[in-house]
Amino acid sequence: MVSNSNSSGGVVAEDWTDPSCPVARTLDLVGDRWSLLVVRDAMDGARSFTDFQQRTGIARNILTDRLRRLVDRGVLDRRTAPTGRRQVYVLTPAGRDLFTVVVALRQWGERHAFAPGEEHSVLVDDHGLPLPRLTPLGSDGTPADMETTAVRKVG
Repeated sequence: MVSNSNSSGGVVAEDWTDPSCPVARTLDLVGDRWSLLVVRDAMDGARSFTDFQQRTGIARNILTDRLRRLVDRGVLDRRTAPTGRRQVYVLTPAGRDLFTVVVALRQWGERHAFAPGEEHSVLVDDHGLPLPRLTPLGSDGTPADMETTAVRKVG
């Protein structure tokens, strides 16, 4: 999949995995393991190349590639640090919009990726309490699931 940002902030692609599916397009843009871990760490305050490398343990060449891709795809913005001596990375509005996705992945992992009683991290709010489980809601405010939703093409 080849993509780049257009002047309106959207992404133009020459070859999408599944052109009409938002899930497939999102995975084309940020769906590999390292990209989402970089986004997660940016949400946790990582800014420099060294920050990302130390937090993830990712190889330098792979990190260089993922940072470049995330900048090209409009998820991160690369800026010169206030000291002027290095580059830093900050989430764009599109990158910040991935917060709910990261929380959903985290909560799924808390429920399904650990043995009972196995130690793991938990995302907490300003009160130090775990976030409530994310639940999609229908237009009437009731919980939505596979039985109460359908996919429709628009446009």
